[in-house]
Amino acid sequence: MKKSMIAAGLLAAGTTSAFAADYTDGELRKNDYSFMQANLMYAVDELPGGSSHDYLELEFGGRAGIIDYYGYADVFNITGSDSSDKYEEEKIFIKFAPRISLDGLFQTDLSAGPLQELYIATLFNWSGNSGVNNSFWGLGSDINIPWLGKTGLNVYGLYDLNERDWNGYQVSANWFKPFHFFENGSFLSYQGYIDYQFGMEDKYAETSNGGAMFNGLYWHTDNFSLGYGLKAYNNIYGIEDSSDFKSSGFAHYFSATYKF
Repeated sequence: MKKSMIAAGLLAAGTTSAFAADYTDGELRKNDYSFMQANLMYAVDELPGGSSHDYLELEFGGRAGIIDYYGYADVFNITGSDSSDKYEEEKIFIKFAPRISLDGLFQTDLSAGPLQELYIATLFNWSGNSGVNNSFWGLGSDINIPWLGKTGLNVYGLYDLNERDWNGYQVSANWFKPFHFFENGSFLSYQGYIDYQFGMEDKYAETSNGGAMFNGLYWHTDNFSLGYGLKAYNNIYGIEDSSDFKSSGFAHYFSATYKF
C-alpha cells in the first residue's frame, strides 16, 4: 500500500496515530502536519427543513505545536441558480475548531489507558447576520477506541453570539477508520461524527436536546476521494420535529474531493 495515500486520509480526519502524543522532551513541533482539500458536495433532504442543494466546501486542518485545528468554509448554490432552495439565503457557513493541547502546554504526559491527549477545546460557527453564530468552550480529548482507533471527543458549553447568552452544552465525537486497502494503494474508510446538544434553554429552543450523527463511506487515493454520507437527525438545534417543519429524519450527502 502507498503510505502517502493512507497519510492523506488520516490527516484529513485530523488523526495520525493510535499512540499518545509525548511532549515531555520539549519538542513541540515534532507532530506538525497540515492538509487542505476542496469538496464538491450535494445534499439531499438536509434538515431542518428538508433542503436539497449543491455547495463547495474548502476543508483544512492539522497540527502546529500545541495547537490542533480543523475547519471548513461552505459556499452554497455555487452556480447562483434561482431554482435552488438556497437562493437568496445565507451563502457562506464557516466552522473553525482550534484545540490547545494541555500535554503540550505543560510538556507533560496526561495519557492514561485509552486517553491519549487532553485539550482546551473551542468551536466557532459563523453564517452571517441572520444565521447561526455561536461559540463553544470546553474540554477535549483524543481517545483510542477498539477498531475505530483515535477518536476526538469534546464536551463544550455553548455561547450564542446572536443572543449574547449561554445556551446548554454539546458533546462531539469524530473518527476516521480505513478498513479496506486495494492493491493500487487506494482504500475505503468509515468516517463521521456525532454532535449532541443538551440542556438548551426554553427561551432559545423548542426542546432541551437534539443532535445529529454522520456516517460516511469514502474511497481515497493520493489526490482524490469519492464519498457518500448518511446523516441521522433528532430535533436538530433544539427544533421540535413536526409535520410543518421537519427536524428529525435522514439526509444523504454525496461528495467528490480534490486534495491539495
